[in-house]
Amino acid sequence: MNSARPFTYSGTNLTCDGVSLSSLAEEFGTPLYVYSAAQISARAALFQQAFAAHAHTICYAVKANSSLAILKMLAAQGCGFDIVSGGELARVIAAAGPEVAGRVVFSGVGKTAPEMDAALAAGILLFNVESEPELELLAARAQLAGKKARIALRVNPDVSAETHPYISTGLSAHKFGISIKLARQVYARAAQHASLEPAGVSVHIGSQIRQVEPFAEALAKTLALVTELRADGHNIRYVDAGGGLGIEYADKPFDAATQVAQYATALQTALGTMQVHLLLEPGRFLVGQAGALLTRVLYRKQNGDKRFVIVDAAMNDLIRPALYQAHHEIVPVVLRDNAATEEVDIVGPVCESGDFFARARTLPQTEDGDLLAILDAGAYGLSLSSNYNTRLRPAEVLVESTGPRLIRRRETYEELFAPEIP
Repeated sequence: MNSARPFTYSGTNLTCDGVSLSSLAEEFGTPLYVYSAAQISARAALFQQAFAAHAHTICYAVKANSSLAILKMLAAQGCGFDIVSGGELARVIAAAGPEVAGRVVFSGVGKTAPEMDAALAAGILLFNVESEPELELLAARAQLAGKKARIALRVNPDVSAETHPYISTGLSAHKFGISIKLARQVYARAAQHASLEPAGVSVHIGSQIRQVEPFAEALAKTLALVTELRADGHNIRYVDAGGGLGIEYADKPFDAATQVAQYATALQTALGTMQVHLLLEPGRFLVGQAGALLTRVLYRKQNGDKRFVIVDAAMNDLIRPALYQAHHEIVPVVLRDNAATEEVDIVGPVCESGDFFARARTLPQTEDGDLLAILDAGAYGLSLSSNYNTRLRPAEVLVESTGPRLIRRRETYEELFAPEIP
């Protein structure tokens, strides 16, 4: 494995920042999410340092991992937040206090009136508006509340990003944003509302993008629009460059510092001498490689020539392989000397053929009761989880400098049933 990652072997035992994963599984049970606080903090610091020469705010994309403990930690490092729901607004305020709202941008195509009202009351930094009907509703809600809403239009630059089609967002065929060709006239309409303040322009082209050129291309188009809007008399001072910087999920060398440096250089070159406050929305890049999902082998099974390893985690705990056909490296928590390898499917107990973590993967032979670690699971793991098959979601542990800390206990069936009325 890449030694730059927090999950490394100490002898034959896999650890997170030196803490034995076997001991964590023994104490907290499985399935179990384990995160490295040091890794998350280091990744956030990379962004802060790379953009230090330019006015900026790191607005962590809450949807990647919305753990209150992680949000609190990032807020303490000066980060703001990119939210896409009223629930995420409530989360960041619960984690970091009401003052953090001044560092919050609200994105998403389906904001409701109650969500707008809550964001206006909280005093968020910016609404990233994604359609003309949304603009009209926001104007009405702000007027009703006696507030002035700062807005940025999320413009669609029609820039292609080579990523999974489900997480590409920058083309005209996608549901996100407003055509950049229509932006000036929409800004003109926004300026006619006394309750709206056009203050920025936003762009986001997708997720899990590992080349920096699409970001630079999208930002260049956005900045050309900023020049036109300023000429039209709008006081545009924020540019939200979005997020989407990708990571490596396979066992490949990955230099995060170089990736961030190249990203920063591309964006700052596009900015040139233009004076704007840059908003950046990293999510997966900060937390993805900081997390692992621990799972225990329940059974081994063979159907014809096909071998299966059945584990106690399932697609409801980590849906990325089923949803995106995503590759996650899977490794034994304890290495055996001279263990033979075999080709297996790693599957869970959920009653779906799509419940798998790996297919036809060559791994060291396992035995019932062995522990496996599904790596690079810190992003879109628990945040995309469900209680399908009435399964309890995993607990979460954060490994800090003072040791491991339980940051989300395992649910109970009573809690699961509490909202229901038989």
